[in-house]
Amino acid sequence: MKMVNLGTGVISGAFDHVGAYEASFGMLKSGIAYVNGWTGQDLRGELKGVMEKGMAQIQAKALGPTAGGTGTSGYALVPIYVDPRITDQSRKWTPLVELIPRVTNMGLTADYNIITAKGSAYTALADAALPEADDTYDRKSESIKFLYSIGRVLGPMQAGMPSYMVEGFNPTGNGMGQGSFSPAGAPNAKQLEVLMKARALKELEENLIINGDSSTDVTQFDGIIELQDTTNQNDLDGAALTWDDVEDTVQSAFDDGGRPKLAVASSSVVTDLRKIMIDTFNFRPSDLVGGVKLPFGIPPMLVLQTMVGSVPVIPSMFLSNTSGAKQIFFLDTDYIEMRVLQDMTYEDLAKTNDSNKFMLKIYECLVMRAPSFNSFIDNIL
Repeated sequence: MKMVNLGTGVISGAFDHVGAYEASFGMLKSGIAYVNGWTGQDLRGELKGVMEKGMAQIQAKALGPTAGGTGTSGYALVPIYVDPRITDQSRKWTPLVELIPRVTNMGLTADYNIITAKGSAYTALADAALPEADDTYDRKSESIKFLYSIGRVLGPMQAGMPSYMVEGFNPTGNGMGQGSFSPAGAPNAKQLEVLMKARALKELEENLIINGDSSTDVTQFDGIIELQDTTNQNDLDGAALTWDDVEDTVQSAFDDGGRPKLAVASSSVVTDLRKIMIDTFNFRPSDLVGGVKLPFGIPPMLVLQTMVGSVPVIPSMFLSNTSGAKQIFFLDTDYIEMRVLQDMTYEDLAKTNDSNKFMLKIYECLVMRAPSFNSFIDNIL
């Protein structure tokens, strides 16, 4: 058998010794002393370009991103650059906090009078007896409740934490998670904690406006579901929503004296309504809002054309999307208000160690002066 391309000739031919020599010494002839301290000979100046190129190659190969061993995050010689933006993945939209009028209140209860029945007017003959017909009045009262959000920041955190921007939160915005802080307004550690506690307090307020129930938790004020109770309830008992259900429910509020101006629904009910309007009335998606605008720049998801006029619909993140338990409320907002003894207030708490503790608080309750002016569809599939 004949062996091909084997032997020392092949091995030596595989190594480019000429190229390796030139990479170190360029065009200098072999055997020349390029540094000799005894004679003062130093030719390294002539080799500067060659040596710099070689050193650059050595450095590039020696100092990689994994050099220096691992640190607590990544590699020891590569610093960690944290994005200055913080995204709150737990955020909730709070449109009702902005849309429901806030009314000043004196005292620890919100008291108001209602007329439940008027004395009937009547016709009579000339010179007939004229008996009076009395009206019926009633006094209603809601207790002010106390909402708190407590925070604490340690001294070392205040000294060591850089400023961050909080995305999706504007404390003077529209309650829909719009806006963010600019770098120039980036909060420090304590400011960031105050902002997060303010958001938590507003989310609590929004939740109570919908789901508050003093009968199960005496610290809560009653919300829309509890105050509306079964008044003008259209219970679908697990059936699918239809446009007739919408018309009938709005009509029930109208027949009892109401003029609904806003609808609040779970997000899946908003989706159901969009499908109904597109499938039944051939609406284009771009036509569903119809140019209606709400205060504070809050966008309606769609607008219903009903017997009482245009009713914008907004989704609530605090209403259930559970099939068979979904809801939509049609509200006459002229008769719904937050009665406020003290609006959001900041106070420092006692300093007992190297930290700053604070609280935010609101004293308030929800008042629905006329539940019969509202209506709702309950237990939607």
